Amino acid sequence: MNVKLFEPYSINQLLLKNRIVMAPMCMYSCTPEDGTVQPFHMTHYESRAIGQVGLIIVEATAVQPEGRISTKDLGIWSDHQLEGLKFLAERVHCHDAKIGIQLGHAGRKARVNEDIFAPSSIPFNEQMKIPKQMTISDIQRTVSAFKDAAKRAATIGFDVIEIHGAHGYLVNQFLSPLTNKRSDEYGGSLENRYRLLKEIIDGVKEEFDGPIFVRISANEYDADGNKMEDFYQIAEWMKEQGVSLIDCSTGGVIPVGVPSFPGYQVPYAEQIKHKAGIPTGAVGLITSPLHAEEIVQNERADLVFLARELLRDPYWPRRAAKELGYPIESPKQYERGWN
Repeated sequence: MNVKLFEPYSINQLLLKNRIVMAPMCMYSCTPEDGTVQPFHMTHYESRAIGQVGLIIVEATAVQPEGRISTKDLGIWSDHQLEGLKFLAERVHCHDAKIGIQLGHAGRKARVNEDIFAPSSIPFNEQMKIPKQMTISDIQRTVSAFKDAAKRAATIGFDVIEIHGAHGYLVNQFLSPLTNKRSDEYGGSLENRYRLLKEIIDGVKEEFDGPIFVRISANEYDADGNKMEDFYQIAEWMKEQGVSLIDCSTGGVIPVGVPSFPGYQVPYAEQIKHKAGIPTGAVGLITSPLHAEEIVQNERADLVFLARELLRDPYWPRRAAKELGYPIESPKQYERGWN
């Protein structure tokens, strides 16, 4: 059987050596108020590149200080944060891997000392701050912050930018009728709720000439939330704007339990891929190499995003190659123990 998981994959002239992606996962390892790369990040990301992951996406990196999920998040809102990110990208590139960065803003889910912002003044839960409803000027500043972050990412040499539009963070808050109660041009209809993401995509495209991914939460687990028909339309709009791939996750916009099991989010990637005709990434408790191969072999998604499994095993691609009978090339330094 042809092993598709290890076939090269080309997206917008970027060639990935395989279809294995390290999903962005917050590490909460920065010095508070600083947002710069620390020694841990170097070890964490470079080891997965040595492990032969094709594309590594750096954790949610805040475009504004008030947009951090926590005070220990990475940031890209200032030039002083670029040196560490640039060195990180260089280290990953040394091992024939590509690197992306997820640009994010936590909105009402930010746990920071500053005022926090959201489309509407509705807290996430009783323990969280009440956010300020964003003015048009606030929205414009945030769009500009994403654009500036994309320019910095391009300068650094990142291969991919992923816009974080999932898990109940700011972009997701604007997209969802559960959290967006505005009556202006950024609220109401689906087209209006999409407006912030549309403007962010346009701004990022102005500064970054490479593949743009968007992560979405394709199930809000509430009868009054967006439906699959809404996500099909959102996906079609993103495709028209030139988005390269949709990374399909679920949940997080409201505090609700999510039933999870291996591959529980794969159907959303499959449906959006075929309905909207846009490449997708599948994520969600994918741990087995056979499962990962089944996903790409049957064209349920184009790329497989691994999260917790790569925390457990930085060399998961090696294990996958052995189980699937694929002769993966080892790093030169590890030849004695690789096969």
